[in-house]
Amino acid sequence: MTTNPFVPAGLDATRWVNLDPLYRALLERPLKCGGCLEQLILDRSELDSCASEAEANAYIRMTCHTDDEAAKKSYFHFVEHVDPQLKKVGFELDKRIAESPFASQLDQERYGVLLRALRRNVQLFRPENVPLETEVTKLDQQYSEINGAMTVEFDGRELTMPQMARYLEETDRSVREKSWRLTAERRLRDAERISGIYDRMLELRQAMAKNAGFRNFRDFQHERMHRFDYTPADCERFHESVEQVWVPVLRRLNDERATALGLPALRPWDLKVDIHGRPPLRPFKDADDLVDRTSKAFHRMGGGLGEMFDSLRGGGCLDLDSRKGKAPGGYQYQRQYSRTPFIFMNAAGLQRDLETMVHEAGHAFHSILCKGDPVLAYRGSPMEFAEVASMSMELLTFPVLDEFYSEADADRARRGLLENLATMLPWIAQIDAFQHWIYTHPGHSRSDRSAEWLRLTQRFGSSVDYTGFEETLRTSWQRQLHLFGVPFYYIEYGIAQLGALQLWLRSRRDSASALAGYKKALSLGGSRPLPALFEAAGLRFDFGPEMMRELQREVEQELSRTASSAAPTNTAGGGGPSAGGKPASAHDPQRRAGAASVTRKSPNDR
Repeated sequence: MTTNPFVPAGLDATRWVNLDPLYRALLERPLKCGGCLEQLILDRSELDSCASEAEANAYIRMTCHTDDEAAKKSYFHFVEHVDPQLKKVGFELDKRIAESPFASQLDQERYGVLLRALRRNVQLFRPENVPLETEVTKLDQQYSEINGAMTVEFDGRELTMPQMARYLEETDRSVREKSWRLTAERRLRDAERISGIYDRMLELRQAMAKNAGFRNFRDFQHERMHRFDYTPADCERFHESVEQVWVPVLRRLNDERATALGLPALRPWDLKVDIHGRPPLRPFKDADDLVDRTSKAFHRMGGGLGEMFDSLRGGGCLDLDSRKGKAPGGYQYQRQYSRTPFIFMNAAGLQRDLETMVHEAGHAFHSILCKGDPVLAYRGSPMEFAEVASMSMELLTFPVLDEFYSEADADRARRGLLENLATMLPWIAQIDAFQHWIYTHPGHSRSDRSAEWLRLTQRFGSSVDYTGFEETLRTSWQRQLHLFGVPFYYIEYGIAQLGALQLWLRSRRDSASALAGYKKALSLGGSRPLPALFEAAGLRFDFGPEMMRELQREVEQELSRTASSAAPTNTAGGGGPSAGGKPASAHDPQRRAGAASVTRKSPNDR
């Protein structure tokens, strides 16, 4: 808890009437020198932290219980009555700081990144966009509520969509098909409602862009997301690189899977079952078991990871089980005033849940390592690097997977995650390319949108036969939560994955050095430009085809090494009965965000 005397102890930041006089005091404070301006920045950071944590707590309660009317009412109160005021006063403070004659007296190495961002905020802010943003936020909550309410009757129980995913790993193909059909049918029941929500979001976002003087929302959003180090054209280069390097790998793996399963073509329910007929990997029994095993794994890795993870075991930092009424996906949300992370996920006992756990723990480590910075903006980092923090953990935990599995099954888990890269990177490129098209074609029809989605599926997609389920394929983009709540936030995962792979390769040569570089870079938060953060971790900020080919070759070598583990075994790992099964592909995205050190508006998970 902060001891800054500017912020009264016990301040209730859920009511604007309590915040308004403090923000007014900052706006009216006399400034006589650079030191005065610096103190203004620090006092503002603590006050913003209070407001941020109030929103965080409201969002956390609402997503944990989307069917709780009181939680929903509390969240909407903040969205409708506090957040718009914060945006307005935030603009005034941004302008006062950025345009202050004393800004040049600040240490530019320390405050240069902050000033650059504030000047961009001032340039783009339009007061008429505030109510539009509020409406979009409310629409996104409706989308989450619809998803959170989805259940089906299966195996004698009412099950959520995340809980149904486990049946896609069953060796009995009839069970897989039945579960997939039920889930697809349930989603289609709400497809029109979701399309209606999205249509309205597009209208509002295009209006925001026009208000700010942009022809389309894509160009506006790229500027607003502080993408100082790459452009929409660079994103298109990323799409092309993925198409050249990773799509062929994806389709080759599809062909190998179909051959191994003795099928003429893969169907949607054939993507996660173990190709040798072994039962699914089950790395843990329940949430408590997941936490215990994860703690042991991090302690073995050293570098203080275990101690940081154990700090999450109290103080309401974890909500891990899937249940009816809980929003889909997973996220890590840093509560900025108390400086305590919160991890949310929908665990159903799958390998992908273990991946989500260590992924979100990576975000939490990021939050913890940079929490001491007094400048709120620096207690985060650009999303492209924030995701390096989380994605790296999925790979760096490879040597300690025996906490969950036998060595043979650990190899199966490693192989599954590496195979998933060939699925994830094309999916990231497809989602990003889809958004580029959507927002540069304002006024398009739903049928136009579906046609473009199918075209991109041909370009980036897998070799899966959707005959008889064409409508499910046409609407499959609706499951990507980022399209609704955080437009254009997705390519960050691809850029970060390239960084995470570099760190993994470095760790195979010298694990201690790699972990030290990881922690050093995370401790910088957002105080350095994006390329400098990559450099601090010993990584290159590069997402062209040559970099991708270099990493792809290393991944292929490891896939070849783990191929020997593909032979059937009867071993069981430490988590109980275990077996293989491809982890959730990026075509089955169920992670939600809440950045390592920013708010829910900049989610952190695929």
